[in-house]
Amino acid sequence: MQYESVNQAIDKLNELEATINAYHHAMNVLGVDAATAAPEASAPHRGKTMAVLSGVLYGLVADPENISLTVYLLEHSSELDAEMIRRAQLFKKSCEQLSRIPQDEFVAYQVLINDADGIWRKAKNENDFESFAPMLEKIFAYNIKFAGYYNPGMTPYNALLNEYEEGLTTETLDAFFAQLRKAIVPLVHAISGKEQPDDSFLNRYYPINVQRDFSQFLMDSIGIDKKRCTIAETEHPFTSGCNTDDVRITTHYYENDVASSLFSVIHEGGHAIYDMGYDPRYNGTSLAGGVAMSIHESQSRFYENIIGRSMAYIRTIFPKMQELFPEQLAGVTAEDMYRAVNKAEPSLIRIEADELTYALHIMVRYELEKQLIGGTLAVRDLPKAWNAMVKEYLGIDVPDDARGCLQDTHWAGGLIGYFPSYALGSAYAAQMKAVMEKEIGSVDALVEAGEIEKVTAWLGEHVHKYGCLYTPGELFERSCGKFDAKYYTDYLTEKFSALYNL
Repeated sequence: MQYESVNQAIDKLNELEATINAYHHAMNVLGVDAATAAPEASAPHRGKTMAVLSGVLYGLVADPENISLTVYLLEHSSELDAEMIRRAQLFKKSCEQLSRIPQDEFVAYQVLINDADGIWRKAKNENDFESFAPMLEKIFAYNIKFAGYYNPGMTPYNALLNEYEEGLTTETLDAFFAQLRKAIVPLVHAISGKEQPDDSFLNRYYPINVQRDFSQFLMDSIGIDKKRCTIAETEHPFTSGCNTDDVRITTHYYENDVASSLFSVIHEGGHAIYDMGYDPRYNGTSLAGGVAMSIHESQSRFYENIIGRSMAYIRTIFPKMQELFPEQLAGVTAEDMYRAVNKAEPSLIRIEADELTYALHIMVRYELEKQLIGGTLAVRDLPKAWNAMVKEYLGIDVPDDARGCLQDTHWAGGLIGYFPSYALGSAYAAQMKAVMEKEIGSVDALVEAGEIEKVTAWLGEHVHKYGCLYTPGELFERSCGKFDAKYYTDYLTEKFSALYNL
């Protein structure tokens, strides 16, 4: 197609992105429904719907005319502002990338992911890895193939990492994780000889209906706008952001573990605040959403750990906890609660891991993904390899696959290369805290004063509002300077040395 003017080309880009966004919105809502409310028998029918929608979406995005459109716009970049240039670049990248994948493979993969979720949930609940293994083999095989389509010049795992963090490589991650191990392992060893706080009260009976009320309070406590964000229940907590006015968070309740949902809600709430915080003008365009999963995880980990596990925050929510759970918390103080939720001890479940040992869980997954994608580990040998690596990294035995290699939903969802984002996000959050405090003062003081909104406002101004306008590296350096993992290791050392009197 020939364009008579730049304005005509911009109008066409606006129309295309709005249409594509509408299909993504519909598929996101279907995905949330599948994980939270849809009956088990609905999966095959939903798979057919997803096949139709993904087929139409493929045709929209992979249309060769899109490349001509974006080339035309970029050739006339002198007539565009920075936002439109970035939109054209991102749209061009997504079109080129998808067009490299044959349509039948793209559609088949969407159906596979739809089917895999239900099979994974059943396998986890029944501790039956064998029933899920064939699906997982297909998912990894597809991702290896897609990696070749995405960036044929990269190793397959680097190509997949690049999908979640532009420019990220195994070389960078190997150095990053080595730095974390050097600081974390000695701390874990030092703490192992110390008396642990009593956290038994966290495992008393906490009625789920009361926990639901508590979740509503927690959402309010960190400033979530409930007109734009709802909460539901699922097997594995996640957040889905469709636009700034439609964000869904989820949690999972355990009657004998009140801390699990507490921190899931705050963690997913951090994702939600980011998803609701980018400039609303970006809705329906390539600039919408978070720029990278590491930046997204920096926000969820900031709220979960730097705010949520602080003494200041525990003091603010503890009166409400005592009101909702008077018998369970009889004789328990806010100080007791603070020490309990910061207990550092190797454990089986990643999402319930303490702040100190959490990165070790990520390292396990990272090393296994490298082997699975690199072809040195077969999916059917995953449980044995998982158990051995957990023993090596965390020093504990894995009693079953439900608490081992089946515990996370990510691989069932095709999120291969995602896990390192959690560790990077934690490190980014610590550096954000340090930079933020130079400008607005102590985060703890603001939280204790009931002024979390000032913390959110700083993050909104320096991170959230930009959406995908900048690359992850550009965004981080604009807000925090050059990344240095020492901020994170110093933060952990200071916090846990004080907690355990090291």
